[in-house]
Amino acid sequence: MPALVVTALADPGAAGVRAADTTSPVEQKRVDSVPTPKLGWYKCYGNAECATVRLPLDYDDPKGATTEIAVLRIKARNAKKRIGSLFVNPGGPGGQGTALAYQAPDFLGADVLDRFDIVGFDPRGIGFSDNVACFKSTKDQTLALAGLDVAFPVGAKQEAAYIKSAKALGKGCSTTGKKLAGAMSTAQAARDMDVLRRAVGDKTLSYLGFSYGTALGQYYANMFPDRLRVSAVDGVINPVSWTGTPKTADQTLDDRLLSADGAYKALREILVRCGKAGKTKCQFAAYGDPVKNFDVLAKRLKTKPADIDGMKVTYADLIGGMLGFLYLPDGYEIVDAMVTDLWKATSSTSTAAEAAAARKALAARIAQRRAEVEQQKKSAQKILDFPYDNSLDAFSSVVCTDGLHPKKAGNWPALTAASDKRAPYFGRAWGWSSVQCAGDAWTVRDEDAYTGPFNRRTNAPVLFVGNYYDPATNYVDAVSSSKLLPNSRLLSSDSWGHTAYGTSACVTKAVDGYLVNGTLPPVGTVCVGDIQPFAKDPEPALDTRGPADASAMATQVGAAGNGAKLPPVATRVPTSVLLGTR
Repeated sequence: MPALVVTALADPGAAGVRAADTTSPVEQKRVDSVPTPKLGWYKCYGNAECATVRLPLDYDDPKGATTEIAVLRIKARNAKKRIGSLFVNPGGPGGQGTALAYQAPDFLGADVLDRFDIVGFDPRGIGFSDNVACFKSTKDQTLALAGLDVAFPVGAKQEAAYIKSAKALGKGCSTTGKKLAGAMSTAQAARDMDVLRRAVGDKTLSYLGFSYGTALGQYYANMFPDRLRVSAVDGVINPVSWTGTPKTADQTLDDRLLSADGAYKALREILVRCGKAGKTKCQFAAYGDPVKNFDVLAKRLKTKPADIDGMKVTYADLIGGMLGFLYLPDGYEIVDAMVTDLWKATSSTSTAAEAAAARKALAARIAQRRAEVEQQKKSAQKILDFPYDNSLDAFSSVVCTDGLHPKKAGNWPALTAASDKRAPYFGRAWGWSSVQCAGDAWTVRDEDAYTGPFNRRTNAPVLFVGNYYDPATNYVDAVSSSKLLPNSRLLSSDSWGHTAYGTSACVTKAVDGYLVNGTLPPVGTVCVGDIQPFAKDPEPALDTRGPADASAMATQVGAAGNGAKLPPVATRVPTSVLLGTR
């Protein structure tokens, strides 16, 4: 692991250094014409403070309709050395910034917690903020979205049902949910964050964003390039790929982002290392080449779903499950256990006793995961008291209004089939996630969405963090995004799971040092994750405290600040029996 040497930030006014670009007059007028809100903080959830603020629904009409935004902070532990506020976002889109801020003492380092108020806000339409609702009732929503109850569709019948439900979602958000769905682009969240920056008394923004939160960070940096103090983005989305261009408008979102390629890279590498480690370290290696046998298992389930104590495990369940497990740094252990049991449960060479034992083990794991998912839902409902689940509405309202998408939903079967050839297994799994954004499904637009440029010179460097085996935000996006911003730095991590913060002291110290002191890791720094699949002496994985939603507030957070957990990044969890979500 390379030693971490810090590099001081260049003085923007020094000779030979080009001055930062400035916020455009249009954006200045939009945000600066909004009076600085007064946040009426009150104690909430034990150690936290909460507030709500009403911000313009349309920044071109600052005195018009408003939407309520929920904000939560954990105050700096050392008031005398306080730097200011650190805004955080967990991604999604649809994750709650309030939940990430609330859990900050579990995953952020002591220096960060000492020096910053940790501030999270729920982007408009999400969580504790005014919610977008694309259907008039839970009943209407449930009936309309019935075709989406698979990780992704396989075969013409499922594809037709999936497209029908996706179109219903697009229509619902473009009619019933139009008022808010048409005002939820990432640019609106960036404008909200700039006003909130003023509200907490900061002259410039300090920011830490994960996953889709990296898009928000890059939007802010390009819309307000002279208003940054520091911005660290981990698990990077390339904003040009996110929005699309006239040349890429006919591509699905993932054909631009290449998340599927990242997921396949991670799964294949795990299977390759499984074979090299042998059956003493990896159970699945006992049956031959793991790469070839995974394909055999996948084709077996595509032909005939496995019957696991009355539960059907389909090909889509397998791939959706694998994707979900790849989000974890130690997910390789679950991948090995699940595919081994599925192999034994479906193989003609297994004895009756072996097959029965495998089915029993699988059923127990599925039951455990279903119980965990149900408990999470119950915890969230205790806090929110809101039975309508708007997570897909919120996700879509951002994705579909931010960028360009193919014109016809009926083109998705062919488009995702091609994606699957490029990125086996996961091309369909990722590709179908944006079908509701098709031009003949989603018609509401946000006229003030930001589409670039994304290469403006900021007054402070942006730190991009990418890990080699991220199954959701491909490492290549971190590389390409860092090249877009002239004043930026890339920190690479040879690690596993989604995002890199917390996977090694090297990454965590580099990010913390940058946030607190404004120092950058040396050019070309590559950290190595503590957990490597089937290593001789595997390190114990850090726990992820919980999802980035209201269920987090159901339990008390400590004030340790010892980085004992991984950050609760908001993820798109596939619908899969193996994950307990179907």
